[in-house]
Amino acid sequence: MAERRFSLCRFLRGKKKKEGPGPAPAQQPEEAEQPQPLQEDPGRDWTQEQDRARGRFRRAAQACLTSLAIRRRKTRITPAEVLAQPDPTPSEHKAHPEVGTASTDGTANCDSAVTDDGTNSNTALPELSTEADGATTEGMADTESTPVQCLPDAPSRDVLGDGAVSAQEATEPDRDMEQRPPSVSQVAWVKEEEEEGPGVAPAEQPEEVEQPQPQQEDPGQESCADTDSRPAQSRNDGPPPEVSEENGVSDAKQVPALVRNVHQRLAASATPEEKLLAEFLRVTEAHPADAVVTLLHCAPSCDRAAAIMWRTITSSGRTVGKVLPELLCVMENWPMHSMSTSDGDETDVFALAATRVIWEILQMFRFTESLTEYSPHLLVALLFQVLISTEQMPEEVDTFWRGCWQQHDLPTEPNRFAVLTVKALLCHLECEEVVVSMERKRGWDTLLSPDTYHYAVGLLAREMHGVSSPLCSRITLHLLELLSREEPHLELLTMAFLVEVLDGLDMSDWGDNILQSLSRHLRSECPERRRLALRGVLVLSQDPVMADGVQSLTQSLLELLWDADGELTWMVLSVFINEVQDRGIPISTPTALDLAEALQTLFGYDNIHVQLLSIHLFRRVLKLVVEEGKQPLQTHVIQSLLPLFFLSHDENERLADASWEVLIRALRFLKRRDLKNLLEADKPWRFCNCLVESEKKRVVEFMCQALPHLESPQEPLREAALRFIGIAAKYLRKGQEEDELITEVITDTIQGMTADSPAISKRAAETLKIIKDVHKSKPKPTPKSKSTRFR
Repeated sequence: MAERRFSLCRFLRGKKKKEGPGPAPAQQPEEAEQPQPLQEDPGRDWTQEQDRARGRFRRAAQACLTSLAIRRRKTRITPAEVLAQPDPTPSEHKAHPEVGTASTDGTANCDSAVTDDGTNSNTALPELSTEADGATTEGMADTESTPVQCLPDAPSRDVLGDGAVSAQEATEPDRDMEQRPPSVSQVAWVKEEEEEGPGVAPAEQPEEVEQPQPQQEDPGQESCADTDSRPAQSRNDGPPPEVSEENGVSDAKQVPALVRNVHQRLAASATPEEKLLAEFLRVTEAHPADAVVTLLHCAPSCDRAAAIMWRTITSSGRTVGKVLPELLCVMENWPMHSMSTSDGDETDVFALAATRVIWEILQMFRFTESLTEYSPHLLVALLFQVLISTEQMPEEVDTFWRGCWQQHDLPTEPNRFAVLTVKALLCHLECEEVVVSMERKRGWDTLLSPDTYHYAVGLLAREMHGVSSPLCSRITLHLLELLSREEPHLELLTMAFLVEVLDGLDMSDWGDNILQSLSRHLRSECPERRRLALRGVLVLSQDPVMADGVQSLTQSLLELLWDADGELTWMVLSVFINEVQDRGIPISTPTALDLAEALQTLFGYDNIHVQLLSIHLFRRVLKLVVEEGKQPLQTHVIQSLLPLFFLSHDENERLADASWEVLIRALRFLKRRDLKNLLEADKPWRFCNCLVESEKKRVVEFMCQALPHLESPQEPLREAALRFIGIAAKYLRKGQEEDELITEVITDTIQGMTADSPAISKRAAETLKIIKDVHKSKPKPTPKSKSTRFR
């Protein structure tokens, strides 16, 4: 029965070609009252009546003509919608030669999808898919040149959803509709509409065939327009009350109302209106502040409708250039940004809401000029949010963000979302290498901790400086502008970044501002700020242009010399050395005295680098102190002799040699040629005896300087200290409180050394005997020394 109906359709088709178009046969309403969905074979829209006994000729003819009418619509069928049909037999191919060829109206016949070797419909589906997918949506204007057509599609939320969709797609919904296949139910619905009424042959009334049919698919979607180039519109479409068709918004106070109206209409309709979005874009360009704040009020979490509006903004580079500063202003005001719109709305806006918008924009940003211009500001604002959202998370912000990440599948912590946005921004700026390098060095994780934040920012600065110097320079200039405005909340970020790039700046332009900021941070209570500021000063001290400026920081630097942090001490010493190295700048008397006092204590520091730098700087002080400062400096130089003597016995040859050289220079400064000659003659213990003999009043002071070396891990230093104490003990005064006290402390320390190495144990026993002998007999009065060279 099915084969006979296929033959009948082909017969009628041939007869139609010969006789020409004519009116459709009279409809039999009592029998065609309930039309059945069309059954389609691969590559063709072909109607078949349900298999019934004793089919009637008129009903078959009407169904055939209806099928031909549907095929003229500007639509296409995808493989997903094609319903299975029985394959024609080879005998049918022979009986009907026209099978497999195009008809005279340019439309393929029902068997055009069947191959010559009798391939069934399943094997023909890939051909149909390729042909359908390759069809152009807008370039195929008429059906005469389109062998495969499409059915109109209902609007889909996918077009304007939260995914990455370009601005062009957001404003041209029907382009996406034409490309997406309709559902099988839609195909059947269209066919049922076509079968109602008596119907007319396609050739007679083509204008009726072209009429689009309204669809009522989903409650939340409006009907789709025809497959023309005009965008589909909702039932409520039409200009809002605030908008004039010709002039648009006439008053700035109407801007918030327009923005809210556009958002509401987009939220209610899946398909955006081109005219409506164009007016929104024009108003946003004219009133960016009002438009941005109002839209953030309407949709702080950036819902689907808001995403369409933000993406529409990105379709215009000029508008983006006006909107980005407004978003930046919101981002920089943590946790809330307060601004009143032109209609009096004073609702605060979450700073994170602006960051959420930046993320959305970065997903499809196309205007690199605007992005490049504002990239330094964006990067700094995002890095600031990483820190502030880690340290401060008010309850209302936490509640807001919980709704955001649950709705849009974002990171659960705002600081991680800010880091994710930083990565996206760097990728847009062609700094993928920086992102990868930071990941490899765990810099992004380091950025999330307040204790290590500044280290990560410094690492980011170094990586950017190596990959993109122009971008790094723009960021640096922006940070320098922030320094001049004294933004306290950005100072840690600013300092961490700047200290890594200061060596490439022209200090003649920015030196004063930088020094002013560094000076303020040197006195900060925060150790990290002091360290960053000192690193900056260290860089500037290498620039001759900044010599006077760095010298003005001397007092602050001297205070840091007493800091327990070895790194700070090392940097301060380096700054001072840079100031006096190869420049011949005279050192004032107060500075020389303060330096000599501090450096003397650093000779015994437990860091060899600090010891070397302190010895080297002491040598420069002896050389560069002004003439009038030499006499006051002598006391400090005498106090440094014994520490330098002990260091000359250090196992580290570099430290020992440096100490020896400075000791000789100190004796020259004091004009003690006798002591100098003893050292040069390799008579160190006679040197010690002569030194104590000439400075009997300092014997307790000398003993205190020797005491720490008794516990030195180095055996040569312990032995040298024991021998010196044995010499100096002879000059202790019995009955003097301070002499008795130092004697008691030293005796207890030496008694604990009897279990040391044989050499040290023997020397310790000898020293103890000397001390006991001194206390047994009352020493004879010692005449005052006639030498006044140390006074």
